[in-house]
Amino acid sequence: MKNLLKIEEFAMLLLSIFLFSLLDLRWWWYLVFFLAPDLGFLGYAVNAKVGAFTYNVLHHKGIAIMIYLLGVYLGNQTTQFTGILIFGHASFDRLLGYGLKYNDSFHNTHLGKVGKKND
Repeated sequence: MKNLLKIEEFAMLLLSIFLFSLLDLRWWWYLVFFLAPDLGFLGYAVNAKVGAFTYNVLHHKGIAIMIYLLGVYLGNQTTQFTGILIFGHASFDRLLGYGLKYNDSFHNTHLGKVGKKND
């Protein structure tokens, strides 16, 4: 099952690349901004609760899809790009095993514990 989920996440990452290719933007924009959603980590400088919130907002696929669809509705490529980027980045993170964060710890995600090994 774990491999099937990774294949699914990889397919969603490829979908984001395909959708990006439909925009009238240079290819390097995707590469340059691909890690931008990780700025959500800055919330952890305040505390775990704020960090989880900021991280999750910038890694939530539902939010990404809504942003993309808003961009389609408005005919705004920048908004579409933002949604595509968040969606692709979140898929990449899930592919690596990083999920949405719980409020108690950065290492506690909806996909299980990541990072430090807990004995």
